[in-house]
Amino acid sequence: MSHISMIDYDTAAQDVRDAYDEEVRVRGRMTNMKRTLLHSPTAHRIYAEWFTLRDTLRPHVDDRSIWLFSHAISDASRSLIATTFFRRALMSAGFSPETLVPTEQEKLLIDFGQAIVADSNAIPTPIWAALKVHYDEATLVNLVAFAGIMLATAVFINVVEVEADPELASYFKQQPA
Repeated sequence: MSHISMIDYDTAAQDVRDAYDEEVRVRGRMTNMKRTLLHSPTAHRIYAEWFTLRDTLRPHVDDRSIWLFSHAISDASRSLIATTFFRRALMSAGFSPETLVPTEQEKLLIDFGQAIVADSNAIPTPIWAALKVHYDEATLVNLVAFAGIMLATAVFINVVEVEADPELASYFKQQPA
């Protein structure tokens, strides 16, 4: 059970309702994490910068690569809801997370995401060298900032124990029997 409730739209302050309405207008839905974050419209806005960075990265990093990068960070953070969110993105695009073979560049992003979570003070030099072959410095800054927001998202979900959105139920990874 979540340690922090989700906002109740009907009794929420006007600034919370405005932020809620804008989120639904822009993204078409409201997740349980966002309903929880909306106790603070400022926190919600900061976490929503994930989308701004995603749009900034889009000319350099395709959706599948971002989903794999985000999935790697979420999985390494042991954030079941965040991991499942990106499983859903991959599956909705026709990919099986269990059988997908990443490209060399996707594998690099997966390794980078896992390394960030494992020890952000010790990203292996070969990963940095490979990243610099594929991306300019502005893109690298945006990738690191994006990873930071993704990690913050996983931490928020884990610490608060946000309840899973019902629409994620069919995307949870099945555990071996």
